[in-house]
Amino acid sequence: MIASLRGTVLEALGTTLVVDVHGVGYAVTVTPDHALSVRSGEEVLVHTAMVVREDDMSLFGFPDRERLEVFDLLRGVTGVGPKSAMGVLAALAPEEIAAAVSNDDDAVFRRVSGIGPKTAKLIVVSLTGKLIAVRTSAPRPTARGADVLVALVGLGYQERAAQAVLDDVLAARPDERQTAVLLRAALAALGPQTVR
Repeated sequence: MIASLRGTVLEALGTTLVVDVHGVGYAVTVTPDHALSVRSGEEVLVHTAMVVREDDMSLFGFPDRERLEVFDLLRGVTGVGPKSAMGVLAALAPEEIAAAVSNDDDAVFRRVSGIGPKTAKLIVVSLTGKLIAVRTSAPRPTARGADVLVALVGLGYQERAAQAVLDDVLAARPDERQTAVLLRAALAALGPQTVR
């Protein structure tokens, strides 16, 4: 069983990381936020869950053990497979999941693609009392500027152009952490001509 990987990122695209560990490239399914938080050539530690089926063997990866534990809890709910569990973690941070369960709020889970009303209710019932250890202030796994890139692409800018300008903005403002400030600077640098 592969419990974690430490190696160099060969590729980070969509929901897949390819991590080179001593010459072997492991394809790991991650959330979009996680993929955006790393760059090719960067060394990473990925906590993993290995899901083995009759015709498939997949690795699902997380930036910390907390998200891995929530993933495992979600997979234990009837009707929630690994892809649905990743969908929940892509949409909600662990503390948001814990709050929804604590408040008996299954509507939060119904908004996740692939989770129906019955499954949403089962998540709340099954996870009640099991998420006590989840921190209420855990940050989402985004690197500095990752939210800005998502916002720029959402506004219609080409990802490659947006990333190039964002890299310059981040280099020019190494201590800036506020997404709004970085977004304004990137928009000013991009201008309207690069919109698709």
